[in-house]
Amino acid sequence: MATRANSSRERILSTAESLILQKGFAGTTIDEILEKSAITKGGFFYHFNGKMDLARAIVERYISMDNEVFDELSAQADKLSEDPLQQTLIFLNLFTDMVGGLTSVHPGCVVAVFTYEAQMLDQDIQDAMREGMLGWREMMAKRIEKIQEKYRPRLETSTEALADMFSSLLEGGIILARLYGDNQALISQVQAYRSHLRLLFEPA
Repeated sequence: MATRANSSRERILSTAESLILQKGFAGTTIDEILEKSAITKGGFFYHFNGKMDLARAIVERYISMDNEVFDELSAQADKLSEDPLQQTLIFLNLFTDMVGGLTSVHPGCVVAVFTYEAQMLDQDIQDAMREGMLGWREMMAKRIEKIQEKYRPRLETSTEALADMFSSLLEGGIILARLYGDNQALISQVQAYRSHLRLLFEPA
């Protein structure tokens, strides 16, 4: 069971993340966060030294939660097949199933929002975002390398670029979903990536 302190910290983080996704980092004030989370100023500064410290915690929390989701989906996918290409295709299907199960439009990506306002953030936060993205690149690159060990691609391709494509289409798909008010825009981008991998690696 979460302690009261942990519960308060989590409430601040969840509230702040939601507001920042709606209004941006610069457009969100500590006073708004306090009001929405029903936390006193003393309670806020018990957990965070200030807005920059809060931003760092939000980024670390967001990346950690995404990694947990990816790890869980990866484990499920790898249990369902021993073929590396099929494992990755299943992983992508599981991701789209998860997005399709959301009851509202995807709220957005903290890393994307903070990247647009990077000039306001300290180097530690920018480094944390970069490390998070590099971690997602490494996750997909490992999958692609395993695929390449078994299947020869039809066209010359960069493992790194193909791995980064996963992150870029997720970010772009989230933007489209929010603009169109429909998660299918994100799902379609992931499915297009899945089709790209099939066309690139599946035997004729």
